[in-house]
Amino acid sequence: MKDYIVSVDWLKDNLDDDNLVILDSSPISTANGSESKFKNQVIPKARHFDLKNQFSDLESEFPNTFPSPSQFEWASQRLGINKSSKIVIYDNLGIHTSPRVWWMFKAFGHEDVSVLNGGLPEWIKQGNQTVNEYESTFDTGDFTFSGEEIDIKYYEDILRNIDSDKYLLVDARSIGRFEGTESEPRKSIKSGHIPRSINIPYTEVLENGLFKSTKELTEIFKSIKEDKRELVFTCGSGVTACIILLASELVFQDKKYVFDGSWTEWATRQNLLT
Repeated sequence: MKDYIVSVDWLKDNLDDDNLVILDSSPISTANGSESKFKNQVIPKARHFDLKNQFSDLESEFPNTFPSPSQFEWASQRLGINKSSKIVIYDNLGIHTSPRVWWMFKAFGHEDVSVLNGGLPEWIKQGNQTVNEYESTFDTGDFTFSGEEIDIKYYEDILRNIDSDKYLLVDARSIGRFEGTESEPRKSIKSGHIPRSINIPYTEVLENGLFKSTKELTEIFKSIKEDKRELVFTCGSGVTACIILLASELVFQDKKYVFDGSWTEWATRQNLLT
């Protein structure tokens, strides 16, 4: 298995590696208002990965929309990221935005990228030091888009899937939001789910802020692995879908996609409004 996740011990032992780039993708707050108790604490040598303002398409009407290759390249280069960089991503909620950033680098063809298992809370829990400021002294990087195709599915793909049943959609939201019995954090749209999708809440693959064991994840994804269709992961706006995607990658590496607009785009364009 590739090193899609690394431990706190691994990161501590490799902090002095000149090729290592640590990215803090911590959100200011989540869609449901969750905030970290570890504000203004940073892992030494970490650089700030501004998912919302630098690495999303700000012209889109939907949140967290995937940026163009040129935007992603430019923003990555400004962070001093090179084609040869070993990237480790974390966030201050444990496992939340970091898998989204991991997937973005993978989608743009960068293979040497991992998520810090447990993120900043686990780093602190194990007694490691933090600093108050991000690393800001580095040269412009030479990162470039090295892939041929970005593994994204769009609204039209998901609409066609209702008839074709080509893809298995896996929704990472809570059971209540999936079944329409719990309100969406974005008050303008109703809850519910896309036809032909199944529900695995992202919380099911985590335990105490860490990914569950390979054995436990294998059991969770057993029926999905046996399904021969390609997988498309979805959630509210394309962030927590990547938690489930990464968890599944830890046990089987088949072709997988993200529906980038997720439920927010689907509900809006289907006029499922409140």
